[in-house]
Amino acid sequence: MPTTQLTLPYPISANRYWRAVSLGKGAGARLAMVPTKEAKAFKEDVAWRARCAGIRTPLDGRVSLLVRLFPARPQDWAKRSAKNPDGWDDDVRCIDLGNCEKVLSDALNGVAWGDDKQLRRIVLERCEPDEKGARVEVEITALSTAAIAPELFAA
Repeated sequence: MPTTQLTLPYPISANRYWRAVSLGKGAGARLAMVPTKEAKAFKEDVAWRARCAGIRTPLDGRVSLLVRLFPARPQDWAKRSAKNPDGWDDDVRCIDLGNCEKVLSDALNGVAWGDDKQLRRIVLERCEPDEKGARVEVEITALSTAAIAPELFAA
């Protein structure tokens, strides 16, 4: 299956991605969550980068998503690494993986795939900060039915 690789900007927090808007007035009013201006700008940037990577139309069928989240490397990373080589980046400021996935899925919905229900496999990984800066690397792969659970189709 062909895979599309994207390097995207570090995702905004879901706390800054959505805002509550009141629909109606009085006792019948209810709240709806809508994307913020910052979220709309992030989505536009993601869509532009996806087009630059060759994504012209959303994929049909089942999709696999691999997300590698790279937080910003702090200035004192070498000192931290010397002190704790195996876990120096454990306390580096980073959004949580679930938050990252939700924001990315929303930004890529309608761009890389038509609907979130097409996502059949999602792999999330927080990576060690490096010299390339804060970012998220994404791999999007169209899946065949047999790739999901081949044991179900064995004779």
